Amino acid sequence: MLLTIDVGNTHTTLGLFDGEDIVEHWRISTDARRTADELAVLLQGLMGMHPLLGDELGDGIDGIAICATVPSVLHELREVTRRYYGDVPAVLVEPGVKTGVPILTDNPKEVGADRIINAVAAVDLYGGPAIVVDFGTATTFDAVSARGEYIGGVIAPGIEISVEALGVRGAQLRKIEVARPRSVIGKNTVEAMQSGIIYGFAGQVDGVVRRMARELSDDPEEVTVIATGGLAPTVLGESTVIDEHEPWLTLIGLRLVYERNVARM
Repeated sequence: MLLTIDVGNTHTTLGLFDGEDIVEHWRISTDARRTADELAVLLQGLMGMHPLLGDELGDGIDGIAICATVPSVLHELREVTRRYYGDVPAVLVEPGVKTGVPILTDNPKEVGADRIINAVAAVDLYGGPAIVVDFGTATTFDAVSARGEYIGGVIAPGIEISVEALGVRGAQLRKIEVARPRSVIGKNTVEAMQSGIIYGFAGQVDGVVRRMARELSDDPEEVTVIATGGLAPTVLGESTVIDEHEPWLTLIGLRLVYERNVARM
């Protein structure tokens, strides 16, 4: 089985693949203070609950693929693979790793590994042109050309960042649950804030995607828009431009990158 690990700024998502099928997944908080030993204990606890894996760390794992936006966590995970999975092929997404997606930006090293991995999966699943909208700590919009090239994107504050900022900077406001209110016109402060977040972000997604699609293709209707990320369901029902929802897009991309690199190791 292949263990895939996507380390985001706020949460880390793990997926277990049996061939092309994801058979188990977990979501934990990202903590840059965790050491390699602590991460190993955490992995053992999670995977020890799966019936197809053994009790010992590494039992049943044939490969590992990792991407991380937090350098300190990537460093510790590198140590985990060395100390606890020494006999298991591991691919850590960083410069030099073969993805199959050309990066046509001013400085390719600035592009987050997760965004490239999302582009890999989008091209494989849906082809190009495509736009990936990832609802994470930041809301990112990534453009893939008809030839499968990563050509750039947009970065906006994420939903949770916006909720926290309202609670901190608004004297009479507080942090709220991100949920759909009864109506667009809020009848109380909480519903008014919920409406602003849900419908505000839906409008942002629709507006940004339409502008990107016009630049990406002569026929914007041919651009496939894919939503992913833990907070995607919050906006899905209100956005009018999203064509596909793939919650495991990054994990699928990691599987593809692993397959493209493991033969070279």
